[in-house]
Amino acid sequence: MVSLKRIYTIVGLSVLVLILGVIGFTSWYTVDESEQAIILTFGKADEGITEPGLHFKMPWPIQDVEKLPKTTYSLQFGYNQKDGEITDVPKDTKMITGDENIVLADMVVQWQITDPSKFLFNSEDPEQILYNATSASLRSIIGSSKIDDALTSGKAEIEAEVRELLTDLLKKYDIGVSVTAVKLQDVELPNDEVRKAFTNVTDARETRNTKVNEANKYRNQKLNEAKGEKEALISRANGDKAARIEIARGDVATFNALYNEYVKNPDITRKRLVLETLDQVLPNTEIYIMKDDGNTMKYLPIRPVGSQAQVPPVETEGSGNQ
Repeated sequence: MVSLKRIYTIVGLSVLVLILGVIGFTSWYTVDESEQAIILTFGKADEGITEPGLHFKMPWPIQDVEKLPKTTYSLQFGYNQKDGEITDVPKDTKMITGDENIVLADMVVQWQITDPSKFLFNSEDPEQILYNATSASLRSIIGSSKIDDALTSGKAEIEAEVRELLTDLLKKYDIGVSVTAVKLQDVELPNDEVRKAFTNVTDARETRNTKVNEANKYRNQKLNEAKGEKEALISRANGDKAARIEIARGDVATFNALYNEYVKNPDITRKRLVLETLDQVLPNTEIYIMKDDGNTMKYLPIRPVGSQAQVPPVETEGSGNQ
C-alpha cells in the first residue's frame, strides 16, 4: 500500500515540473520579420518589439506577449469580396455630390498597424472605426465636389483629399493605424436613365466645346489676317510718308535754288518760269497769232514744222488784197 508521504512527494514533483515547464516555455518568444510584438505585464501594455529574433520575458502569468503582423491590410468600402465574388453595399456607396447629384462610390483603403498597444487597447473595434472614418471622409469630399469631377478627371484629386482627411481623423481617434493608400474603385450613376441623361449632357458639352474651339480658331485666323493687313497698311503709309518727305525736301531745295537765281536776275528768271509753266500746263496747245485792224481779222496758226502744210491766211468778208 502506497504511503501518504509518497503521494505528496509525487504530487509535489509533478507540480514543480509543471511550474518549471511553464516557466521554461513562457519565458521566451520569437518575433518573425513580418511581425511586431507587445509585452503585457499583468495585462498592462509595455513597449513594443519590432526587431525580429529570439526574445526573453517574465514567465506567464506575470508577462504575456501579443503578436501582430506588419502586413498591409485592405479595407473594402462599399463592397465585399469573398471567394472571387463581389457583393455591393448600396447603403454605403450612395452619396450626394456638391451639385446635388446622386452617385455610387466605393473605394479601397490600404492601412497598417503602427502602434500595437493603441490598436489593441484604445478602442474596442479599430477596424470598424477605420471603416466609419473612411465613410465620413469620402462622403465629405464627394459632397463638396462636382459630379463631373467625380466621374471623369477629378478622381485623383478626390483620392488625395480623402486620404488627407482620413489621416487627420485617425490621428484624432488615436487607434494606432496609418493609411498608406486610397484608391477609388468605381464612381457610377444610380440607374440607366440617369446614365443616359448624363451621357447626353456630356455629349452636348463636348459639342459646345468643339464649337467654341472652332469659333476661337476662326477668330484667331481673322485676327491674324487683320494684323497682317494692318502691318501692311502701316508699312505702305510709312513708305508714302518717307516718299512725301523726300519729295518735299526736293521741292524745298528746288525752290531755294530758283529763289537764289531770282535774286540775281529777277526778270530773266520770271520769264523763264512763265515759259516753263506754260510748257508744262499747255504741252500740246496750238498757238495762233491774230491781229485785229477793225473790219478785218487775220490769224496765222503756228503749227510744228513738218506736221501740217502751211495754212493760207483767211480773210473775212469785205477785206481786200493785202
